[in-house]
Amino acid sequence: MRRLGSRRRGRHHAVDPGFVGGNEVELLRGGDQLFPRMHAAIRHASSEIWLATYIFHNDATSLALADALIAADQRGVRVRIVVDGFGSNGSIKALRERFAGSGVALAVFRPMDRWWRWFQPGQLRRLHQKLFVVDGDVAFVGGINVLDDRFDIHHGVSDLPRLDFAVQVRGGLVDLVGQSVRSIWSRAWLGREFDDALLDYVPLRRRMSLWLNQLWRGPQRLAEPVSRLQPVSAAFVLRDNLRRRRTIEHAYADAIREARSSVDIICPYFYPGQRIRQALRRAADRGVRVRLLLQGKLDYRIAGWAAEALYADLLGHGVEIYEYTPAFLHAKVAVVDGHWATVGSSNIDPLSLLVNLEANVVVEDAGFAARLAGEIDTSITAASRVGEHGGTGLRAMLHRAVVAWFAYVFLRVAGAAGRY
Repeated sequence: MRRLGSRRRGRHHAVDPGFVGGNEVELLRGGDQLFPRMHAAIRHASSEIWLATYIFHNDATSLALADALIAADQRGVRVRIVVDGFGSNGSIKALRERFAGSGVALAVFRPMDRWWRWFQPGQLRRLHQKLFVVDGDVAFVGGINVLDDRFDIHHGVSDLPRLDFAVQVRGGLVDLVGQSVRSIWSRAWLGREFDDALLDYVPLRRRMSLWLNQLWRGPQRLAEPVSRLQPVSAAFVLRDNLRRRRTIEHAYADAIREARSSVDIICPYFYPGQRIRQALRRAADRGVRVRLLLQGKLDYRIAGWAAEALYADLLGHGVEIYEYTPAFLHAKVAVVDGHWATVGSSNIDPLSLLVNLEANVVVEDAGFAARLAGEIDTSITAASRVGEHGGTGLRAMLHRAVVAWFAYVFLRVAGAAGRY
């Protein structure tokens, strides 16, 4: 089978994702697998720890990680954390109190601690990445917040853990993850007292970003041999509001366009733009098995309502749609043709694809893709398949029109330009 990344790039590509060889990439399911790995990395840290996350809650699981970071600081490790001002708004005070007296530096990206901040430009653009880097040696990337798997901020405690994934990475890709965390932490820390949304459009912004990277990054590391897993080719794909506005969207769309046998996607918030929607329809039309696993147990009703607006159209082209009901679904993963796979923070909706700061890892390896595909198959087995409903009547047409209008208005308010 030909590798997707080795195919000739067509006119649809905007940015080469930049694959790096020689990486060890291990799939982790949920906090039950991720947090013990993070604790182990913290215990072995000798120089620096960087963490960026949308939510850093103050439940017992989260505070245990906070205490581990404090212990690392006490033995001389530099600890830098950046959280989103909206996602972590309810826990920032508790975190500041927890870190008080230590050297742990907590930065807040676009704070929401004053009523008037709601009216500042760019407040809809949130830090949605989940990145963790220790000593430039190991990185964790995915969709898992620092939050107990069985606790939802809006719905309380659940019997079963939410469905979510992350990856542990060793090798040359770790440098790229580290650069991203350092850059966003520096931006939040140095810009605490002013809004920098307009800097996205200033020509010197790129130079400033590069300077901040150089300030924190330290010596370059080369890709190292790995011992436990087969080395794989992987790319660290960012979405920002400067030079990488549509990188994750293009990565998804290009992989789907080139699919020959199968496309499997898990996504909780699903309202793709025209590019991905068209790619899904055309893939199904040419005989590719396309399966979508979406939320069945909704945390936000409007998210499910938006996804349902597309059901009839996609089902009409033969796309299989499943709703996951055992627990809340938060995973953002995909496998194409048993070789291309991605795990990250990006949903397939206007917020993630055109507004938020997001980060995904894309892996080109049959072994890794098989492990993720197995998780997808298991999850689909526990889900309910959606039949032909939604129809093509007036009510369905109005539903689609209202959702499309809402997405259009939201993107304009958020300052996102171009078609979606």
